[in-house]
Amino acid sequence: MLQKGPVSSMNLKRTTRRDFLKASATAVLASGIPSWTSAAGTDVRIAVAGLGGIDIPGSVGGRGRQLIKSFQAVPGAKIVALCDVDQTILDHSVQEFKKRGENVAAHADFRRVLDDKNIDAVVLALPNHWHALGTIWACQAGKDVYVEKPMSYNIWEGRQMVAAARKFGRVVQVGTQRRASRALPQAFEYLRSGQLGQIRCAHALVYRARTGIGKVSAPTPVPATVDYDLWCGPSPKTPLMRGQLHYEWHWVWPTGNGEMGNNGVHMMDICRWGLGQNQPPPRAMRTEPCSH
Repeated sequence: MLQKGPVSSMNLKRTTRRDFLKASATAVLASGIPSWTSAAGTDVRIAVAGLGGIDIPGSVGGRGRQLIKSFQAVPGAKIVALCDVDQTILDHSVQEFKKRGENVAAHADFRRVLDDKNIDAVVLALPNHWHALGTIWACQAGKDVYVEKPMSYNIWEGRQMVAAARKFGRVVQVGTQRRASRALPQAFEYLRSGQLGQIRCAHALVYRARTGIGKVSAPTPVPATVDYDLWCGPSPKTPLMRGQLHYEWHWVWPTGNGEMGNNGVHMMDICRWGLGQNQPPPRAMRTEPCSH
């Protein structure tokens, strides 16, 4: 039974993220965008949740709308519903479908998507703090999942996602799109052929212009078109302390994983893939930020 009331942590008996997810309990990891066909041989009916900000400085954001274009090119995939907590963004995307003579259902609340028995699979392009919960709920509702990277906010959440996928027998795919590249496997085969000598290490740098991470000294008003309680979901419902709601959530710890969870996911995967290290590392190390 899916919860019908507000979903922010302030309205969920003040539970922690971990305790909240324990009540649910997803992912057969893969890569790239699949070619989907239902067991009956018909189109797989897809809902896209999290459409992304419009006209964000730096031309970033809008991942959900990018995925719409990708899935429209996938044989056997039919987008039948859209979901976003920002009514302006939701209306904009619905109109884009109408211009092509297509009708899609529109939902602000992701739980209404899960209630719809006519939806076979969901595409989750929501902020990172929603990845685990959204995937688990979708598995419980009997829907397959394509969830954007990073798979989860932390390792514990990822394990609950895997458990849910196995328990409910769902297919869950994580959006590490470079794994679908045809060129990279050829390049890595050449690297490992010995023609360039022994490859001892891999080093990735991502230089990308940013307009800043949106820090402000006072709370920013939440757009009137946004259901902020739904946006926060399992994260703490706190005042908006950044320049804009969309995209800059990457740089706020309760909702994002910084650049490591943004571009770093792809770059680290390519480095390890190129080195032939396809198993999880035996250990990991992190450095604490300076206090001054």
